[in-house]
Amino acid sequence: MRGLTGEAGADPEPGGARGTFQAAFTAVAVLAALGLLVSACGTGGTGARDEGPAHTSSSVAGAVASASPAASDTPQPAVDPVRLIKDDPKVSATVKHDLKPCSADEYPVDVSYGKLTGGSVDDIVINVLTCGDAVGVGAYVYRERGDRYENVFGAEEPPVYAEIDRGDLVVTKQVYEKDDPVADPSGEDVITYRWSGTAFTKAFTTRNEYSKAVGGGASPTPVPDPDN
Repeated sequence: MRGLTGEAGADPEPGGARGTFQAAFTAVAVLAALGLLVSACGTGGTGARDEGPAHTSSSVAGAVASASPAASDTPQPAVDPVRLIKDDPKVSATVKHDLKPCSADEYPVDVSYGKLTGGSVDDIVINVLTCGDAVGVGAYVYRERGDRYENVFGAEEPPVYAEIDRGDLVVTKQVYEKDDPVADPSGEDVITYRWSGTAFTKAFTTRNEYSKAVGGGASPTPVPDPDN
């Protein structure tokens, strides 16, 4: 073994002196390593923590969480659908008059949020129903315009119900023949509308006629719309 002070073949130092020197050298090395570690931590992680796999998922998540959220990720504040209907001059006086709580402060309205008109904020679809049998008496679409919502679609021929289907507005109208009970219509018209940039235009219509052979009606039978 080489001596600590010379080249290969030099006379080794006495055992006690060499052991004392090695212990002192080891202590100095440990102190130096600790000093480097403290220095790296104090400078904000510019040492080994910034290399390769030292980046953990928690550190990445912290960076993402501290960043400002994109506009599309910001939750849209909920609106008061009853107030929107009551304040809308395009909604008929009959619908407004009949829109009353079914119990306590629970109003018969269904509300959906989604993309229909290509705006940066979700559009709002509101269906006004009756309390007793949940028949749709009005269906409306509202689009954000500045600091308010504008009515861009309305259907008030009951029974009617509007939904958002993959970016299209789908309106269902029940079809009744003479003596049909409210719970058992003869069929339905399903009308698909698409936004043209300024208004909704009809894309196509499907007529479903219900069988009367089974009590309560059977599965609807689609009938092509003669207009398409």
